[in-house]
Order: sequence, then C-alpha cells, then structure tokens
Amino acid sequence: MSDTVSDTVVDTATMKRPAEAASVPHPQPPQPSSTRRFGVTPMRIALHAFLIVMALAWLLPVGTAFYNSFRYYEADTQPNGAFSWPETLTLDNYRDAWNVGEMASTFGNTAFIVVPSLLLTLLLAAIVAYACTRYSWRFNIAFLVLFTAGNLMPQQVLFQPLFQFFKRTPWPDLLSDTDTGSLLGTKIAVILIHVAFQVGFCTFVLSNYMKTIPKEIDEAAAVDGAGVWRRFFTIILPLSRPALAALGTLEFTWLYNDFFWGAVLLNRGSERPITSSIAVLNGQYASDFNLIAAASIMIALPTMVVYLILQKQFISGLTLGASKG
Repeated sequence: MSDTVSDTVVDTATMKRPAEAASVPHPQPPQPSSTRRFGVTPMRIALHAFLIVMALAWLLPVGTAFYNSFRYYEADTQPNGAFSWPETLTLDNYRDAWNVGEMASTFGNTAFIVVPSLLLTLLLAAIVAYACTRYSWRFNIAFLVLFTAGNLMPQQVLFQPLFQFFKRTPWPDLLSDTDTGSLLGTKIAVILIHVAFQVGFCTFVLSNYMKTIPKEIDEAAAVDGAGVWRRFFTIILPLSRPALAALGTLEFTWLYNDFFWGAVLLNRGSERPITSSIAVLNGQYASDFNLIAAASIMIALPTMVVYLILQKQFISGLTLGASKG
C-alpha cells in the first residue's frame, strides 16, 4: 500500500514537472544592440580617417587650381620666392584664357568631335552586343573577344601606321578654307579613331548587360511579327537605358578629355579641340600658371555638368546586378 502511494506521488510529481518547466521561459541569447552594431569602433574611425585623407588628396589640386585662377601673375613672382596672400582677386585670367586660347571655336570643335563619336560608339556597340548575345553562330565568342581585345593595345603603338594611313587617304575638307587633300588634319579622322577604340569596351559592357534580359521577350515579340530591327530599337535599347546612361557618362568624359589624338592628327590650330588649345597658353620661356589654371577650370566644367546631370543614371547603371547571386 505504501509502495502504491509512493509510486502515485512520484508519478504525480513527474507529470507536473514538464508543465512547470514549460511555464518557465527559456533564457534567450543576447542580441547585438543597434548601438553596438553601428557604434564607434577603431575600425570605423580608421576607415573614415582614410576616406577623409583620400578626399582631401583628390580635392587639394582642384582647390589650389581654382584659387590660383583668381590670382594675379605678379602675386606669384615675389622676391626670393616669398608667398603672400593677394589683396584682391581678379577674373582677368578667365577672360584672357578665353580670348588667347580661342575657346569659343575650340569648344565648337570639341562638340563636333565628341557628339558624333559618342552616338556612333553607343549605337555600334549596342548592335554588336545584341548580335553576340541574342544569336548563336560559329564565331560568336571569337567576334566578341576580338572587339574586346582591341582595348589592350596602346594607342601610341598605332600612331605611326594610322598617321600614314590618314595621310594617304584622299578626303576633301569641305568644312575648312584650306583643303589638304587627305584625311589627316580633319576632325573626321579623330572621330574615326575614337569610335574604333571605344566600341570594344562598350560592346563588352553592353553584352554583359543584355545577357540579363530574358530571351522570352524577343521570342514573344517575334511571334507578334516584330522584325529584328524593331525588336532591337523598341525593346532592347529601352531596356538597356541604365547601361547606356552609365557608358554615355564615361565615354563623354574620355572623349572630351582626349589630348593625344587631337594634338597629333589635327595639325592646324583652328581645328584643334579644347584640350589641345591649352598648349597655346604655354610660353616658350615662361608660363603663367594662373592663366593655365583658369583655362583648366573652364575646360573641366562641361564634364562636371554632364556628370551632375546623369549622376543618378550613372550610379544605377554601375550597380546593376550587384545584389544578384
């Protein structure tokens, strides 16, 4: 009898223990607080210090050039190289740089070179990328690699053969009073060079982006009766707008800042682009660096304006596919 009672007591106790244990909350592991996750740490301090130093290192030359562009030339010619803060600032450097460098005409020459080069480069690169990503043919990959490999050869290596080629190519220069009789010395030659060198890089970028566009869209349009060119201009190009905006910003900066081809192919001063005209401001025995600084600021303004206008599209184009696995 006592054994039965004791067993009942034990069983009752064991039956209550799970219920009691379930009613007691289990301790949770400590969760990292937001202040700890985003708080001040030595690593974040070092990172911000590095970013600040790098930003100042990039902005210091620009700030120095901007400040010197408002200074008189006499302020930099103190005896014994002594530095002195100027009493007054002036805009004469900008006026002289605009007049001496003939920037009104050189800006027009640059626009004549950059705009057709940019449009032709993006159009041809988009066509080649569309053909290489939407159609399967025998030399598909080899053709794409050939376009991309052209960017690996330095432009200075091809200067002499291209110079002789343009010199022997007849071309009537209808936009100038002096007819040289050859393609050398014309803005058309510079446009052809830019398109030939930039199409490879743009094809590589656009082909990688067009691969992310589903092929079912082309197939559905083909079933509806859309031809190849209609599918390309009405479907693929609009969908590739972010990539085209990013490439357009980069290409405009590269084409606008080109100095080499404008200096070696355009041997006439009236045909030179804006970047080559800055060489006119250098004297034979002395240079007015404040004048050159003012010219540099004016030359850099168009690229800054284009980047600020297309900043949103440029960043979105570069970050496409960054979060995909």
